[in-house]
Amino acid sequence: MTVTVEFLVSSPLLPFVSFAESLPSGRIECVHGLCLGRDSRVFVVHLDPADEVSEDDLSALAEVRETTALGRANDRDVYQLNIELDDAVSDVFVPGRLAKTQVEPTVVTPEGWYEKKIFPDYEAFNDMQNHCDEYGLSVELISIAQDSPSSDEHTRYGLTDRQYEALLLAISRGYYDRPRGATAGELAEEMDISQPAMSNLLRRGERQLLTSTIGTRLQRPLSST
Repeated sequence: MTVTVEFLVSSPLLPFVSFAESLPSGRIECVHGLCLGRDSRVFVVHLDPADEVSEDDLSALAEVRETTALGRANDRDVYQLNIELDDAVSDVFVPGRLAKTQVEPTVVTPEGWYEKKIFPDYEAFNDMQNHCDEYGLSVELISIAQDSPSSDEHTRYGLTDRQYEALLLAISRGYYDRPRGATAGELAEEMDISQPAMSNLLRRGERQLLTSTIGTRLQRPLSST
C-alpha cells in the first residue's frame, strides 16, 4: 500500500524561497528538486516569462554556482542550475533513507516548498516528517490519500480495506503509543469519517487481528463435579 501526500516544507535554509518572494508570480517550478538526494545538486527550474528573470539574475543568487539557459518549454523559461545546498538540507534527503517518488514538480513560494510525493505507507511519511523536524525543517501536511492496498497485505488476516487503512493510520500517527500521538477524533478527520465510526473500525480491526493470529479457542478450567 502507498500513500500520496501533499505537504509544505518551510525553512530559511531552503534555496529560492526569498527569490520567489521577489517575483510578481511568487512561484518557481522545479522539475528536479530537493528530494533527489545528497549528490543531486542540479535543479531544472521553470519560470514565468512575465517575471522577466534573466540568466544573470539567477547567477547572482548566493546558492547558485552555475546557470545554463535551456530555452522555453510549455510557455516557461527553463534553466539548469547547479546549487549548493546547506548541509542540514542535504542531510535530510540522503538517498535511500526515505523511499519516495516525485508526483509533480516542486513549487517554490515565499512560504516554502510545496511537494507532492508517493510514500510506501503512512509511517514512511511520518518518519520523513520527524527527520525534517530534527534538522529544523518544518513540514505541514496539506493532504494525504491512500492508494489501493495490495490484496495479500491484509486479506490473510480477514481485515476489510477500511479496517486495514484505519489500523495503519493509527499506527503511523502514534495512536497506540503512550502518551497517544493522536486521538480517534484526529484520525477520523484524516479519513473523513465520524469519531464513532473510526473507533468502530479500530475495534473491529483489532478484534479481527487478535482472532486471526491468536485464535478464538480459549482454554477454560474444567468445572468441578
